[in-house]
Amino acid sequence: MVGASLALALAGTRHKVVLIEALAPGSVAQPSFDDRSTALGNGARQILQTLGVWDQVAVAAAPIREIHVSDAGHFGFARLNAAEHELAAFGYVVSNRRLGAVLWGALGACPQIELRSPARVSALTITPEWAQLAVHSGQPQSGPRDGAGEGDGVLQARLVIAADGAHSLVKQAAGIDSIESDYQQVAVVANIRTDRSARGIAFERFTASGPLALLPLADGTYTVVWTLSPEAAQAMCSCDAAEFCRALQHSFGWRAGQVREVGRRASYPLSLVRAQELTAGRVALIGNAAQALHPVAAQGFNLGLRDAATLSELIATADDPGAPAVLDQFAQRRKSDRGGMIAFTDQLVKLFSAQRGAAIAARNLGLLLFDLNAPAKRALSRLSWGFGGALPRLSRGLPLPR
Repeated sequence: MVGASLALALAGTRHKVVLIEALAPGSVAQPSFDDRSTALGNGARQILQTLGVWDQVAVAAAPIREIHVSDAGHFGFARLNAAEHELAAFGYVVSNRRLGAVLWGALGACPQIELRSPARVSALTITPEWAQLAVHSGQPQSGPRDGAGEGDGVLQARLVIAADGAHSLVKQAAGIDSIESDYQQVAVVANIRTDRSARGIAFERFTASGPLALLPLADGTYTVVWTLSPEAAQAMCSCDAAEFCRALQHSFGWRAGQVREVGRRASYPLSLVRAQELTAGRVALIGNAAQALHPVAAQGFNLGLRDAATLSELIATADDPGAPAVLDQFAQRRKSDRGGMIAFTDQLVKLFSAQRGAAIAARNLGLLLFDLNAPAKRALSRLSWGFGGALPRLSRGLPLPR
C-alpha cells in the first residue's frame, strides 16, 4: 500500500513509473487485499486526501473518537477524547481490502503508470548511471540476484524504490543490511462482534503477554490485535470460536461488552526490522522495507506513508531522481521522524512488557499522570504527523510540483 501510494503521488510528474507487484490484487496472499485493518492517523488521512483518494476510503472507515489505555490487573489507565482537542477523530480504521482496492483503482486510471502484476524482479544490476531489472511475469519463486538474468523483459531505471516488505528482496540485492530484534511475540488478528456497538472507541490494554488492542470498524464491530507468546498464539488460532471468545473476554475484560462472534483468525510474528541505510546506489527504501515496527502504536503504515510523501516530493522535479544528492537528502529528511518513531514504539513495548514490581508501579503512575496532563495528550494526538522535521507537501495538503 505504501508503494502504491508513492506511485500515485508521482502521477502527473515528468517521470514514467513502473509498479512491479508480485501478487495479483485478487490473490488470497495479497497483503493489500487481506482481512487485516490499518489505523490511519490524521497525517495519513491528509496525504490520502491530497492524492485524491480519501473520499473513497472514508466511506468504509471508522473514526476513532476516543482512546482508552489500561494496564491489565493494575491501577493505571488513561483516556483521550478527540473533541477535547478540537478534532473530529484521532484517526480512522479501514480494512486493507478497501484501502488496497481504492489505491489500485486510482493507479489504473493513470496512463503514465505501468502496472505489472503479478510479476517479480529476478535480477538487479546497479551501475552509477542506471539500475537494470530483469522482470518475470507470474508469482515470485526466488529473490533477485546480482548480475544479468533472462526474463520477460529488462527495465532500465534511474531509481528503484523498494517497498517490498521487511525482508525486501530488492534491499538485499542492493547490499543494504538490516538489524532485526525478535520480540518473541506473535500478533493474532481477527474481527469480532460484541453485544455493544464500537461507537468510535479504541482500546489498548497492556497484558502480561503483550498489548491487546480493539479498534472500531465501520459496521460497529472491532478488529482485534492480540499479542501473545508463540505457543499461546498457536493455541488461539487453532481452538474453536467459543474458546477463543472466552479467552479474549478473560484477557480483555468487559469494557467493550460481551464477545459474541469471531471471524477468521491469522497470526504474524513480531519483530523490529530496521534497515541500516535508507539508500544505496540508485535504490531507496520506504515502508516496511525501511523499517517494520511492532503494531503497539499502530504507526507502521503512517510512518511508511510519510516516507513515500517525502521521497515523491524530492524526486518529482529532479532530472535524475536517483542522483546521490537526491537520495542523501531523502535519508536526511527522514532521519528524525524515523528514528523517533522506531524508538517510541520499541520502548513502549519494553516498558509494558516488564513485570518487575517497580516497573509496574512506575508505568501505572505514569499513565495516571498522563491522564491528567493536557499538553502530553495534545502531543500524542499529533503522533501521526511525525516525530520532527519538515512536513512533506502532501501532508500539508499541497500537490507535488510538476
